[in-house]
Amino acid sequence: MNFQTFAPPENLTPFIKSFWALSSGIDTPVMTLRAFPDGCPGVIMVESESAVCDIHKKKLPGIYLHGQSIKASELTYSGKFSAIGINFQPHALRSVFGINANELTNTGIDITSLQTKKTVSFSEQFINEETIEGRIKMLADFLLLQQQNNTRQTDEAVRYAIGLIVQSKGNLLLKELHKKLQLSERTLERRFNQAIGISPKLFSRICRFQETLHQLRSSSYDKLSDIAYENEYFDQSYFIRVFKEFTGFSPLEFKKTMQSQGY
Repeated sequence: MNFQTFAPPENLTPFIKSFWALSSGIDTPVMTLRAFPDGCPGVIMVESESAVCDIHKKKLPGIYLHGQSIKASELTYSGKFSAIGINFQPHALRSVFGINANELTNTGIDITSLQTKKTVSFSEQFINEETIEGRIKMLADFLLLQQQNNTRQTDEAVRYAIGLIVQSKGNLLLKELHKKLQLSERTLERRFNQAIGISPKLFSRICRFQETLHQLRSSSYDKLSDIAYENEYFDQSYFIRVFKEFTGFSPLEFKKTMQSQGY
């Protein structure tokens, strides 16, 4: 399996973290790709006759725009496989498309449903473009046009709060956040739900989970309790419960799965 990431054009960096491409040019038996909550919406376009997403129990739409995920998802396929996608900044659904982000939390839509004939034409051209670089340029041009036509402004207070939470790796006290922003708990939660699709508390939990996931994948720890305490979990048992909530595996089960798949 070949995985590549591509930096977005400079004028899209406020909205996009990266483009990515994943491919396998050989016939394979049934394989499962897993995605875990990461605090970001995205786009995915899959080319495989057999690929089925566990959320929908069917093939994904042609170019699938998804919101925040709050649980793990699986994509099962066999044979040859390729996919291309976008990892957005957390606030992109509202700041690029003008969508209330909570409408797409744990679900998504075909991107062609956002506009009429122009978008359909874009979808057809995208599928006919054979190179990864060409497809990424088409996506970038399309998203820039979407953002320029969007009349909803980015919620700068939420964007600032996101930066603080990410910088703290999910360990910023929300009381401190309310004080910095001079916003009540209820107001900030409402604005977070509109801008990114989940509450500040859940976004913080996902950021903290992602840090533990990184440590597990990179084996940068001696004992599981080290990960728990470094990330300010109350104890190891609580860390294990949270990890299983977001992945479906305990940390040890996750590690064994990675090793069995050659990671």
